[in-house]
Amino acid sequence: MNVIRQDVDALNGLLIVEIEPNDYAQKVKNQLEKYRKTAKIPGFRPGHTPLAIVEKRYGKAVLAEELNQLANDGINRFIRENKLEILGNPIPSEQHALEGSFDQPANFKFTFEIGMPSSFDYESVLKSGVEYHTVRVDDKLIDQQIEDLRRRYGKMMNAEEVGEKDLVVGTFVETNEAGEKVEGGIQHNTTLSLEFLTQQEGAKDLLGKKAGDSIRLDPTLVSKDAADKASLLGLTEDTLPENTENFDFEITEIKRMEMAELNAEFFEKLFQNGEVSDEKALKERVKKDLEGMFERDADRMLTRKVYEQLLKDVSIQFPQEFLKRWIKLSASSPIRDADIDKEFDDYLKSLKWQLIQSKIFKDSNTQLVFEEVMAFTKGLIVSNYAQYGLPAPEDQELEASARELLSKKEQANNIYDQLAEVKLTQFFKTHASLKMKPLSYDDFVAEMRN
Repeated sequence: MNVIRQDVDALNGLLIVEIEPNDYAQKVKNQLEKYRKTAKIPGFRPGHTPLAIVEKRYGKAVLAEELNQLANDGINRFIRENKLEILGNPIPSEQHALEGSFDQPANFKFTFEIGMPSSFDYESVLKSGVEYHTVRVDDKLIDQQIEDLRRRYGKMMNAEEVGEKDLVVGTFVETNEAGEKVEGGIQHNTTLSLEFLTQQEGAKDLLGKKAGDSIRLDPTLVSKDAADKASLLGLTEDTLPENTENFDFEITEIKRMEMAELNAEFFEKLFQNGEVSDEKALKERVKKDLEGMFERDADRMLTRKVYEQLLKDVSIQFPQEFLKRWIKLSASSPIRDADIDKEFDDYLKSLKWQLIQSKIFKDSNTQLVFEEVMAFTKGLIVSNYAQYGLPAPEDQELEASARELLSKKEQANNIYDQLAEVKLTQFFKTHASLKMKPLSYDDFVAEMRN
């Protein structure tokens, strides 16, 4: 058997497989002997049918099967040994028919089409520079984080009058123009958090009020949108009245978060082994934690920016007609040309990124070995426990949980993708020309949302 490569152009080629009788004759004979032992042919006992009759009935099908297997094995071996970087899989040529006769078997020739991407360069794009945003962790940000921690570990207390960050429990009551309660009208208990009210007018109306007070309050002034307003009134958006000006809000309770004190008990709840014992150490630790958190966010933003820049600036040419035909032939169910054309740009974009990522991994000798994947999976599990304030399980249990996750295809793929992104980020931080750009926290958050 011989495999010959012919280049049609820079993106398309042919693989020609030449098969001679000594490549397939014995294989076909052996297969026919197996058929002979089991074939049920009228007039003959199983295993006693003459080989000539078996060959007459099954010979062409067996020959076709063996030839296809030989051709596929030959092509795969040729691609592997010559390290060809092809797209998809070889497909039978439309322009070159099978050469050879099944009636008088001798030499056969199969011709397959292959598609290849153009060569491309990603390094120049990385060297052209990409912005790397960092957050300025200032005293204001540190104090805000400490306040949030004190709130989280604080206690909810009753308050006499409404303050700027209080929770106000009360009832919305529908009234008429005269301010009188509407019989059978809307009446719903709810809780308002002044700290998170986006409209100051609604908050001002409540400030200083006490339990038992009733004020005229349009729910629009204390809601984010129509869905939120409907929820405050115990309605759905479909049943929400067009005009909600005629509502009273009767205050029943005022709740205030009494923040935890900065004392030994508070420090012990947050940190173990006496790591933090005073306010100064707390600020240093909070600053360190914030910097670590923002670095992770900055890394994710960097990876996103580099991804977008590489897709935009790296030029790769594709054998589009070959790819469309390959997609159609390899689809598990019939697919129309119009449907392929509709999704083709997105397909090329995904294929382009796969090629860029594969080349980066190949050039940097980056591999996702199982031991590293296991360690990464364990880290994800430990992080999940930490989010709920739970201690990490013992190593044996951790190992079993990680193996169980990796045994599930969808979850395993997700974990491999996450680890691949981590490795890509490390590569970008090392090889890209980073333009450092410190931002305030608010600007950083706005940049992440873009």
